[in-house]
Amino acid sequence: MSNVAKPNDGVNRAKLYQLALFPMNNGATNVYFVLILSYVAQFGSSVLMLGAFASIMVTVMRVADAITDPIIGALMDRTSTRIGKFRPFMIIGSAIMALSVIALYVLLPLVPENMMWARYVGFVVIYFIWVIGYTFQTSVTRAGQTVLTNDPKQRPMFTIFNTIASMLGMGVMQALIPMFKGMFDVKDAAGTLISSGYANPALYRVITPIGIGVSVLLTILAIIGIAGKDRPEYYGMGGEAAEQTKLSEYWEIIKGNKPMQRLMVAGAGCKLALAIATNTTVLLALYGIMMGNYNSLYLPMMVLGYVFSAPFFLLSMRTSQKLGQKASLVRYVSIALISYVGVLALLILAQPGTSMSLAFPFNGGGAINLYTILFIILFGIGYGAYYSTADMPIPMVADCSDYELYRSGKYIPGIMGTLFSLIDKLVSSLAQTLVAGIFFVCAGLPDLPTDATPYSGGIKLAIIVMFCVIPMIAWVATLWAMKGYKLTGARMKEIQAVNAARKAYIAGGHTLEEAMEAIKTVDDVSRVAE
Repeated sequence: MSNVAKPNDGVNRAKLYQLALFPMNNGATNVYFVLILSYVAQFGSSVLMLGAFASIMVTVMRVADAITDPIIGALMDRTSTRIGKFRPFMIIGSAIMALSVIALYVLLPLVPENMMWARYVGFVVIYFIWVIGYTFQTSVTRAGQTVLTNDPKQRPMFTIFNTIASMLGMGVMQALIPMFKGMFDVKDAAGTLISSGYANPALYRVITPIGIGVSVLLTILAIIGIAGKDRPEYYGMGGEAAEQTKLSEYWEIIKGNKPMQRLMVAGAGCKLALAIATNTTVLLALYGIMMGNYNSLYLPMMVLGYVFSAPFFLLSMRTSQKLGQKASLVRYVSIALISYVGVLALLILAQPGTSMSLAFPFNGGGAINLYTILFIILFGIGYGAYYSTADMPIPMVADCSDYELYRSGKYIPGIMGTLFSLIDKLVSSLAQTLVAGIFFVCAGLPDLPTDATPYSGGIKLAIIVMFCVIPMIAWVATLWAMKGYKLTGARMKEIQAVNAARKAYIAGGHTLEEAMEAIKTVDDVSRVAE
């Protein structure tokens, strides 16, 4: 049967510019990860005067988003327009987020304090609308990879290009916002900080248009990257009618797709570790309150983190290409876990204002000491290792989607993407609530701290728990989940060969059901092709 694919035929490969540009979609949404998820609780507490309500609502809204995620995922799987399946969601999502962040950061502070009820209502409504837009665009990052490439050597390259996209999105915002924040700090004649720039609404009016501009630019680049692949011939077994999967079938998909279950746990662990350890308030407390000079420490430590990350991204990509993405994730999460044992010990030994604290010769930070050198090495290795794995589960979602196509014949990248997106967002919101809760329990603070908050033993304990203990627990959960993850590099090659052969079998005039029955293993691929 000459029209049936051989085991290594039918590999869908992307061009280099497509591999480089499509991850910019993740960079575009990562802008808002910083702009909203890292600062919205601080903004709600310090500018809108909502107290802990803002942190609580971040979690509540993400739980409520469990309703919208499956709806949007199913809608994506049923979508087919003149501009494809995925691009409409990128455009709509970008527009929703831009408008909602303007309403939140620019317009809502204009509501007078004698109308606090309007601030509460506005915060909830605007944030909910933003979450919908975030779901629209983030789900494309995961689902769109199924059409971009299924080459086991190309998929791991997403991590490298995603790093570049993150630096253009998240990295730019992480660098710029603290710099602008310093412009809005209020100090007395002696230089003592009286009011943090994070409590000044003018700061948010400045960073909002910058964030929107960066995100829109990255979105346009991502649309260019996927345009050539966002076509019916790349959907599933070859452009067959969109699967009419019911929302009630979600549970059956989760039950049947064991790798996806494991990946959701691993992804949650990686995301929680990143979200907690890089949370703005946690870093503000670490560098500003515990170490005594936020302005001299934050930016250098962030830059050093990126410097250490570069070799780990290259190493993790090579490991993924040779041994599979599971092996790479396990290896570098393990390195992060071991390194952070040392970081934990250093934070326990830390004594503010002594040689047992961080010091950089910037903005009066003092001379570098042995403690700082050890911290840089251990933190750098740990940060580089876990940052290189933070987004590794994203291309693995595409593997799980291909596995679902192999297992059930259903091409449902939207549902698979939003399943993972749901966990991503729940963990992100849980992170902010944990931050507020831990500061309340350990330090007795009713509101989130600023760099003007005085140091205490409770704050030190809170920092240790959030910067080290919780990420380490999350990495242990990731390693446990990956122990039973079956989609190794070799297994994915078999799955792709079977899917390609079924696609060719269907193109030869057979139905999906006939292809699923005739071709179940790699041995069947060779047999049917003869």
